[in-house]
Amino acid sequence: MQYRKLGKTGFNVSEIALGTWQVGGRWGEPFNDANAAQIINQAIDAGVNFIDTADVYSDGLSEAAVAKVVKARTEEVYIATKCGRQINPHLSEGYTPESVTAYVEASLRNMRLETLDLIQLHCPPTAVYNRPEIFETFDRLQEQGKIRNLGVSVELVDEALQAMQYPNVKTIQVIFNMFRLKPAQELFEKARQQDVGIIVRVPLASGLLTGKMSHATTFGAQDHRHFNRHGEAFDKGETFSGVDYELGLEAVEALKKLFPGQEPLAAWALRWVLMFPEVSTVIPGASRPEQVTSNVAASQLPALSPEQMQGVQQIYDQYIKEQVHAQW
Repeated sequence: MQYRKLGKTGFNVSEIALGTWQVGGRWGEPFNDANAAQIINQAIDAGVNFIDTADVYSDGLSEAAVAKVVKARTEEVYIATKCGRQINPHLSEGYTPESVTAYVEASLRNMRLETLDLIQLHCPPTAVYNRPEIFETFDRLQEQGKIRNLGVSVELVDEALQAMQYPNVKTIQVIFNMFRLKPAQELFEKARQQDVGIIVRVPLASGLLTGKMSHATTFGAQDHRHFNRHGEAFDKGETFSGVDYELGLEAVEALKKLFPGQEPLAAWALRWVLMFPEVSTVIPGASRPEQVTSNVAASQLPALSPEQMQGVQQIYDQYIKEQVHAQW
């Protein structure tokens, strides 16, 4: 495993980490504590020392499962969690110093921790980025010893740029993959200049970039890939990176021709993300332990050639850019 600096946090984190949205069961399935523990232990065994969770993942069960395993291990493992998505309706007005403080304290209780390594605002409405009192609240929480660092998970590149105006924002979590190139063009260099860590989520475009899906693939009724394709429940950019499913399948076939050979497309999609030095870590999810092994192995692949990097750009320009680039 290779390690990279997570911006101003000073943490050296595994370049392949673990996202836990679907840990313990696939999207829409019941949470399974034993499966979650297997996945998290498998990740740590493989050298992963950064795990991303959130208070809304399986109503706090993901947070609790992560903390339980980490506390049972001897390795130093950083836990990042997120808050704010419990606000309903999810509007800027629901973000107050009192509410975010309460969410931080609830996560501490849920994980039985005294301090959070990294707390991230969980894709707040755009208006929140213009409210200094919300960001200043986390300075107070740090002074009280309840958090070590603040980050923000964003939907829009413009939101990331707004967030970085606050000196206490040390990390940005953003969707970045072969179908979402805008962050590399408009965000990464500015983040590097300010020493803000970049955490990449949705690196496989909700599974599209595994290359294993087809026109016949079906998804359960509680799977966001079934019910949120047009943003019915939350930002549609979280589902297949906002790419039309049928169009995405066409682009995937073009990518397969660019990466022939034995390794699955998913591995090359993760390796592609790691080609960008501004990326601190990428957090693919896993619903089975063997997916962790596959994800981690991607970091050992050889670097992509200039021709392959250009090929990804050309496929994006041909199939994807018109549909997604301006939206996020």
